[in-house]
Amino acid sequence: MRFRHPDGSTVHLAYCTNVHPAETLDGVLAQLRDHCEPVRRRLGRDRLGIGLWLARDAAHALVTDPSALRALRTELEHRGLEVVTLNGFPYEGFGAEEVKYRVYQPDWADPERLAHTTDLARVLAQLLPDDVTEGSISTLPLAWRTAHDQERATAAHTALTTLAERLDALHELTGRSLRIGLEPEPGCTVETTRDALAPLTAIGHDRIGICVDTCHLATSFEDPHTALDALAQARVPIVKSQLSAALHAEHPHLPEVRAALAAFDEPRFLHQTRTLTAAGLRGTDDLGEALAGDALPDASPWRAHFHVPLHAAPAAPLTSTLPVLRAALTRLVGGPHPLTHHLEVETYTWQALPPELRPRARAQLADGIAAELTLARDLLTELGLKELP
Repeated sequence: MRFRHPDGSTVHLAYCTNVHPAETLDGVLAQLRDHCEPVRRRLGRDRLGIGLWLARDAAHALVTDPSALRALRTELEHRGLEVVTLNGFPYEGFGAEEVKYRVYQPDWADPERLAHTTDLARVLAQLLPDDVTEGSISTLPLAWRTAHDQERATAAHTALTTLAERLDALHELTGRSLRIGLEPEPGCTVETTRDALAPLTAIGHDRIGICVDTCHLATSFEDPHTALDALAQARVPIVKSQLSAALHAEHPHLPEVRAALAAFDEPRFLHQTRTLTAAGLRGTDDLGEALAGDALPDASPWRAHFHVPLHAAPAAPLTSTLPVLRAALTRLVGGPHPLTHHLEVETYTWQALPPELRPRARAQLADGIAAELTLARDLLTELGLKELP
């Protein structure tokens, strides 16, 4: 979906396909047929943006087989889909029964991460629509915190610098300008936007910026305006923003609130949980850990890294951090010029919701994704953007 900003530039809105796990190229093609095109039809649009997630094997198949890449582009066009952004955070296994800490491997100190992201860039340069010259890729924020010493930090810095040079060369070769955004996430070396300032300033290349995920922003209790103003002041490019909402519990000390939270404690993904105390931010690596005894102070609200559907906040006594998303979006695209032109709805946890809230069929999932995109579209038009055909 495309929108015209009052300054005349185009803002792209997509939804991320990591909600439909597929490790192979055949799986990706099936996604387009079974999920993405039905969402587009529900929205009544001739064209729908998708943020592709390409696992290692799928990306490698595309970059080594030009005919497969051409076939994918043809299939996208046939189904009324377009790609300007990729989700390069998960490497493989995102559809496994247990993902948890595995999603942070390999990290930016490992050669595999550089090789995979280079493959993604080469693929994206060929998938961009003919009238689009700028693409974006989100990636993990360097590493999970416990696996990052100075030696690995130096290796990650070197890898990102090498990637920037490769993106420069790719631009010269293809005319397509691609940028990579580190995506701050609770528990990682770069947990907050503030944490991103030092490494990104040190790299100092405009092809390496930040991806602002509004669920992660909210989970870490960052104020959107303060965070985005600091990025602008440091001249850190906001490569893309993922529109998402976290789980919010206003009174976590109450037994009924803890019981409601326990329904979201599931075995597949990591749900980092945070609370803001007088002494600063406190947290646990997972929701179950927070609920176990007194691992986390409960005198102040808790927020958990659980991407809840944008249009359907959990029932009381829980809610979502949709107000944080609204505030961030206002700052991102509501001013005289957009801070980013790439927006991506990223609710990958539909099948991790409590059983009674999960979609039971493809049609229900497509309905839910379409409802999320409709909400995002309405927020953009309220800010003065005009939806384009």
